[in-house]
Amino acid sequence: MDLLNTLVDKGLRRELPTREEALAVLATPDDDLLEVVAAAGKVRRQWFGRRVKLNYLVNLKSGLCPEDCSYCSQRLGSKAGILKYTWLKPDEASKAAAAGVAGGAKRVCLVASGRGPTDRDVDRVSETIEAIKEQNEGVEVCACLGLLSDGQAERLRSAGADAYNHNLNTSEGTYGEITTTHTYADRVETVQQAQAAGLSACSGLIAGMGESDADLVDVVFSLRELDPDSVPVNFLIPFEGTPLAREWNLTPQRCLRILAMVRFVCPDVEVRLAGGREVHLRSMQPLALHLVNSIFLGDYLTSEGQAGQADLDMIADAGFEVEGTDTTTLPAHRAEPGGGCGSHGGGCAPCGDAPGESAGAEAGTAKGPAAAPETPAARTDLVAVRRRGAGTDLAPNA
Repeated sequence: MDLLNTLVDKGLRRELPTREEALAVLATPDDDLLEVVAAAGKVRRQWFGRRVKLNYLVNLKSGLCPEDCSYCSQRLGSKAGILKYTWLKPDEASKAAAAGVAGGAKRVCLVASGRGPTDRDVDRVSETIEAIKEQNEGVEVCACLGLLSDGQAERLRSAGADAYNHNLNTSEGTYGEITTTHTYADRVETVQQAQAAGLSACSGLIAGMGESDADLVDVVFSLRELDPDSVPVNFLIPFEGTPLAREWNLTPQRCLRILAMVRFVCPDVEVRLAGGREVHLRSMQPLALHLVNSIFLGDYLTSEGQAGQADLDMIADAGFEVEGTDTTTLPAHRAEPGGGCGSHGGGCAPCGDAPGESAGAEAGTAKGPAAAPETPAARTDLVAVRRRGAGTDLAPNA
């Protein structure tokens, strides 16, 4: 397939695909799916070999968020029966993090619900970061605390944070339909604040919220321009009690096409298979390892994932290996001054759009749009609220 050959060549050169090419990946028929996975897998192996980075989530403060993000079980007005608790103490959070590290996690992600941290909250998290670093040599710590105020990113960096996560989630054009209590621009600004403070930026998306192919391409192109080091790809977990509880729009095949598109657009960044993989990819999760180079180990913030040992078995059975703390995740060129994501021979989003291409242009595909698949049946049986780990007396899943 000429499209895939072109995308592989561009991915190996770190060159930005055109918008039409990205849309065409999403429109490929199921009959061509393995070819798509194989092509994107070549790009993945070029930059990351067969390594899989493990990340572990610790929910520092769960529920009762004042924001109205429609996808979130912790949102204002959520009726989802999730765990609700206030801030974990540093020693409690460090103990939870240790379980993930013992399971092979290279990065611990400290997350707290809310619009953004107060200065006192930053103090709490700083103490937690220091405790984790003292007890786990070589582990990376990423904070995810919402919108940042001036100086907070610098304080987290000084405390030892390596990264900051704040997802764009969806396209700028549809963001107001998902959230009204803050803006898309607010999210972009927080990612830029983290970058300016010297933190590795982590920013991604949520697929399956009823968005169009164009929306998906828009947000991934925006992420390429923002140039985070890691891009988590979440698939909506439709929690009962949230506005998007009836949004069951994803098939395993569509999830794989989305991951392939992200890999082609962001060839040399850490693409992370994140929340919802068990719900929507199900038995096809191992195929996704040919597209991503990072996953979350065990449970998520408010939902349960598959058993941590099952994650490790899946990685081994698929012929991949867990990345150790002695290995640098990102390719060397991304650590160089001005390295970033793109090929400076042209086609890098930070340097301008590809020749003759506008990111907002209308686009078609080489084969034409694929027929719309039937809406999959809701698999509510696969959505399990987290009842173990942080905030409980039960052992965590790691």
